Formats: sequence, structure tokens, C-alpha cells
Amino acid sequence: MIEIDLRLAYPAFSLEVQQALPAQGITAFFGPSGCGKTTLLRAIAGLARAQGRVSLGAESWQDDAHGVFIPPHRRSLGYVIQEAALFPHLDVQRNLDFGLKRTRPVERRIPLDQVIELLGIAHLMQRRTTTLSGGERQRVAIARALATSPRLLLMDEPMAALDAPRKREVLPYLERLHRELSLPILYVSHAIDEVARLADHLLVMEAGRVRAAGSLTDVMSRLDLPPSLGDDAGVVLDGIVAERDPQWQLARLDVPDAECHFWARDHAHPVGQRVRLRVLARDVSITCAPQTGTSIGNQLPGQVEAIAGDELHPALALVRVRVGRAAVIARVTRRSVHALQLAPGMPVWAQVKTVALME
Repeated sequence: MIEIDLRLAYPAFSLEVQQALPAQGITAFFGPSGCGKTTLLRAIAGLARAQGRVSLGAESWQDDAHGVFIPPHRRSLGYVIQEAALFPHLDVQRNLDFGLKRTRPVERRIPLDQVIELLGIAHLMQRRTTTLSGGERQRVAIARALATSPRLLLMDEPMAALDAPRKREVLPYLERLHRELSLPILYVSHAIDEVARLADHLLVMEAGRVRAAGSLTDVMSRLDLPPSLGDDAGVVLDGIVAERDPQWQLARLDVPDAECHFWARDHAHPVGQRVRLRVLARDVSITCAPQTGTSIGNQLPGQVEAIAGDELHPALALVRVRVGRAAVIARVTRRSVHALQLAPGMPVWAQVKTVALME
């Protein structure tokens, strides 16, 4: 586990976080600008001097009660920021060598050749960093951070400085790192699309405090959090490509937790491949019985679990529908809630108009 108990006070802002985070997968710190995400990340790294305690497994990096404070350069972590911050007078190979030389050979747990292959930068090794695209620079920056064989990788909005095409270029490489390296990552972002695609666990922050923490699927299905997501409120589900329909260019995506399947546009993924789906609340409607004569092909039997007001507009409500072990959220009008007499425990059908694959 990554144990955090930190407090930090500035004249106009204070941070107070006490959390136990999993030492595996990607944990995203999410929230609006100014909520304390980067401050928390810097405090974990020791770059911002907070009070309290930080430990990674049995290794204590800070414990003020016992006079322990390991300086940042002696903590086994890699740090990637918005700007690649590469050495412009060195080529890619020598930038990576700089990171590699910081770690004694006996402590090198992550083979640099594997990192270079995973990030697809082998063809860039002799290039000066000033000649690289934004996406290439960021991939090299990630490789340099990993060259130190860190036990923990910190990423502070690494996609923020990239335009949409460059972001689409880099994200698949982050997914490969996630799949193939046994390395915990703390990932700061205010872009919910990145979080929904990459994260396993989610920590939602507001005004220097943790508003919610847990698995991505659990946290995103909470009804007290979507107002911070606005029109992007919705859930994330893990599925498997079960069938491809070449006639209609559709794919059937089975979701074991929801004990259901969705039909979505075929993205040419092979049958059996695991995929991540995002179902937005605005694309879900509710009926009291299965419908015929409708263009909506995804109809899921479920049960109303909770109803809450929607701060997006006073005319709207959010309804969480339990489907198997999972849930979907529907954004409907309060008048519809009244007309259908929706209440917790009531059996309903959730109609899902659109399912987006996170890719």
C-alpha cells in the first residue's frame, strides 16, 4: 500500500489528505484546477514540504513523528510533468543514459530495452530532442523517468501540453506500460476522458480534501459526484469483445459484471480482447417495460438503486440503475421521475443509446 497522511497550509489554501492507495495499477487524482492534485503529488515526492507521513510498502519516505524525511532524489520514484523537460543539448540516447546512471546496476529492476520497446522510441535514439514532436518528447520523458527503475511513477498532467492528435498518439503507450509493467502510477489529471481510459482507482479532490476514493467503477457510479463532471457524468465498465457482425459493422461487447452485453460500432478488435466501455448518463433513458419498435438496441433489465438531484440544471435528476454487479446512471427530467413513479427498488429497463470504447 501507499500510505499518505499529509497536511500543508498556505495563506489561501490548505491540503489535508489521509489515504491508503493500492500499490498497483493506476490511481488517478481528479478534480478541478486548484483543488490540490499537483500539491499532493509534490508532497508525496517530497518536493513540497508537508507535515505527516508517506510510505511505500515497508519503506518510509516521511514520518515526522519519528524525524524521518527522505529527500526527493533518494526516493525511488520517477516524475513526469506537463513539459518533457529534456536536455536539449543531448540526443535521446544520452537523455535516457542520464536517468540510467542515477541507479546502481543492482537496483535496475526495469530493463531499459523493454521501456524503449514499450514506448516505441527505438528509432529516435540518435535524434536531438529539439527535433522531436510533442508526443515523441513526452514518450522520451516517460522513458527517462523509468530508466531509474522507480518503485513508483508520478505523472502530473502529462497530456496537458499536447493537442488532441498527440494525446491520441501517447495514450496507447501509457496503456501498454500499465499492462506490461508491474509499477504503481499516480496520475494527476482534470480530463475525465484520460481518467476513464487509464485509471483503475480514482481519488476525487476538492479544495484540498478527498471527496471520494475507490475503484474507478465504484466512484464514477456515485450520484454525489457527477455534478463535478457536468455533461460528462457516466460510468465505466470492463467488457470483452464477444462477437463481430461484419454485415452491420457492429460488435457485441459482453460485460460480466453487468451480466449483459452491448452492441457498439465495430472497432476491429479481435474476439476475446478486453475493452473498456464508457456509458454517459445523457445517453441512458429509463422505461418500465422492454420496448419494441425502437432504434435503441441496448435495453438492460435492472433495478432503481438511488435518485438524486442534478446540479447541472434544476429540471434534471440522476438515477442509478443496478444491473447485475454493476450500475449505469441515467440523466432524466424530474418530471419523468414523477410520471414513472420511480423509486429505489423498482424494476426498470435502462435503454443505452450509445456506448463509447475507451481507445
